[in-house]
Amino acid sequence: MKNLLSYPLLIPLALFLGLAPVHPQPHLVEKLGMLMEGALKKPIDIFDLAWHTWPFALLIVRLGKDAKRTK
Repeated sequence: MKNLLSYPLLIPLALFLGLAPVHPQPHLVEKLGMLMEGALKKPIDIFDLAWHTWPFALLIVRLGKDAKRTK
């Protein structure tokens, strides 16, 4: 499991899914904007936000676990 959540895998995955597609703007930026405006109502948009966010969530969990281990 440790290799599955390794930084060399999580960082590129988070950047790839977080920034895809690049043109006209990344989905993550678009969906977060919709969330802030209150326009995130369609199930596909909610799924899209979750899909583009999960690698960042795993990366944050990994960083938190490593921070606890070093204390």
